[in-house]
Amino acid sequence: AARAGLALSASLALLLALVKWRRRQRPVREVLFFPSQLSCTEELLDEAAGAGGQARPCCCPLPRLDCSLTRLLRRLLSARCSLELCLFAISSPQLGSAIRILHNRGVRVRLVTDARNMALRGSQIALLRQAGIQVRHDQESGYMHHKFAIVDRRMLITGSLNWTTQAIQTNRENVLVLEDAEYVKPFLDEFERIWEEYNPKNYTSFPQKQ
Repeated sequence: AARAGLALSASLALLLALVKWRRRQRPVREVLFFPSQLSCTEELLDEAAGAGGQARPCCCPLPRLDCSLTRLLRRLLSARCSLELCLFAISSPQLGSAIRILHNRGVRVRLVTDARNMALRGSQIALLRQAGIQVRHDQESGYMHHKFAIVDRRMLITGSLNWTTQAIQTNRENVLVLEDAEYVKPFLDEFERIWEEYNPKNYTSFPQKQ
């Protein structure tokens, strides 16, 4: 009877492990809406950076919430090999920190952005470049207005959201996160096309002020 009970327990444990594994294998399908609730992200970023050891006490007065911003950060920080970014603007310190953390982990990060937004106050571009991240920008009269990211060439993050503090905290925005090769591939192809088009060796002059 004891052996039968142990066998039953082992079978149930195996079944639960299988269910959990199947859940993890399901393609990601997630919709995020902004503005996001205010939430502390320091602990999340410290953990992702591999601070290890004894956790530093966080003096941030904000609550620790599962909100749109923290979910977006977790999706980004899941990258293990590569991260392609095509962004009109990025000034969010939290998202900038997440990108630098990935770069420091050895993830290949490439960023395409709009030239006129690179030098705006609060832009994260200079910090990303200083960290050694590859950045390319447009040289056209129109805006480089894309807002998408591709994680490990398999997960697409896209929507109306500019990666700015104002958009995250104030604007009505949306972000779609999905793993679907049928949709990821066209975005990858578009990124690679723009990346090559914006290769500095192709620049003829600095963008003219309008």
